[in-house]
Amino acid sequence: MNAALACRHSPHRCAHLASAPYIPRIADAELAAALGAAGAVVIEGPKACGKTRMAQQRAASTVLLDVDLAARQALAVDPALVLQGPRPRLLDEWQVEPQLWNQVRRAVDAAAAPGQFLLTGSAVPADDAARHTGAGRFSFVRLRPMTLIEGGAGRGGVSLAALLGGEPPQCADPGLSVADLAELVCRGGWPGQRTSPLKAACRAARDYLEQVRQVDVQRLEQHRRDPQRLGALLRALARSVATEASLNTLAADAGGGDGPLDPRTVAHHLQALERLMVLEHQPAWRPHLRSKAAMRQAPRRHFCDPSLAVAALGASPERLLTELAWMGQLFESLVIRDLRVLAQALDGEVFHYRDNYGVEVDAIVQLRDGRWGAIEIKLGEGQVESAAAALLRFQKQLNLERTGAPAFLAVVCGKGYGYRRPDGIDVVPVGALGL
Repeated sequence: MNAALACRHSPHRCAHLASAPYIPRIADAELAAALGAAGAVVIEGPKACGKTRMAQQRAASTVLLDVDLAARQALAVDPALVLQGPRPRLLDEWQVEPQLWNQVRRAVDAAAAPGQFLLTGSAVPADDAARHTGAGRFSFVRLRPMTLIEGGAGRGGVSLAALLGGEPPQCADPGLSVADLAELVCRGGWPGQRTSPLKAACRAARDYLEQVRQVDVQRLEQHRRDPQRLGALLRALARSVATEASLNTLAADAGGGDGPLDPRTVAHHLQALERLMVLEHQPAWRPHLRSKAAMRQAPRRHFCDPSLAVAALGASPERLLTELAWMGQLFESLVIRDLRVLAQALDGEVFHYRDNYGVEVDAIVQLRDGRWGAIEIKLGEGQVESAAAALLRFQKQLNLERTGAPAFLAVVCGKGYGYRRPDGIDVVPVGALGL
């Protein structure tokens, strides 16, 4: 084998990957389990969320396909060369050479053993026949930006698993002020920006979106998208973060004084941003109801990290403190980001609920074993009372014989103590939320 193919990196990226100690991730355990069960594991997630670093903790050898020209040239001559090396073999950014999918599938079949390959990717390739031939061979792990507890800003103390087991929360105030939360929203959960000066982290988020707008979407699509219109849509999404904004609403907002964009154009842009995992929408929950209330099925729209919404509008922590309504939306998006990571580790998903009677719940965490809990997300402690009343109203509307009783009803807020109220509603400060 050509030794140059074993791990041929750009010097800048090598230095970056080795410059800091690895920060353990909640998804580490899921990755270990997947490697023990499948021949190849695909780690998917947005750029810069830490996929490569996480994979390298398990890999015996690595190829960085986005920067290794020699490896990509070898693929054109003899693809098997790139697969040679100690295993698990990491193929980073594999989607830049989609033909690797079938090569890995065949190598997995030949080895007939788990833990052969790790593939990481920050874009979902377009569906084709090759994408659907991995059944029984590939396992998928989703990695997102870091939660507060992973990044060190959260202290833990309230376990989502314990809440789903019916245990009441009990913790002291983690000590995060609204100003602290504004900074955390702007910094985001990007591992590379965890210890950067705040201004540098904000600049990095703006650069990230600029790369998406000018380069990443253009590479993904077969025809060029207008970066100006895409930028306008990103700003519209930022203004509507954590809401169920329709295509028509986004089209009107992004079009501005020149008239609305074509909703079909908006839909195509959204699809591209989802394939890049820059957007991750929150689907609606579908319970059985006693009443005849019609459930609304529109998803809530979120960036993969709230820092990108802030970056889209060029905002700052100081500005967020003067626009508390928008800050509340961004705080909700931050909590949804963290809940998704925690729920995934418990084999669950995060939904939202709204019906035509005006009853809504910000987050429904549901596990595959049927257990579920409902969460209202409120930035201010003064909003806990109204949020608790909304959860009790929601519970009364359910047909519990069909859905099963909720394991918990909770209000996640910005600060304060963690406890269970006399009415059974749990109060959880976001800085205490952990696995």
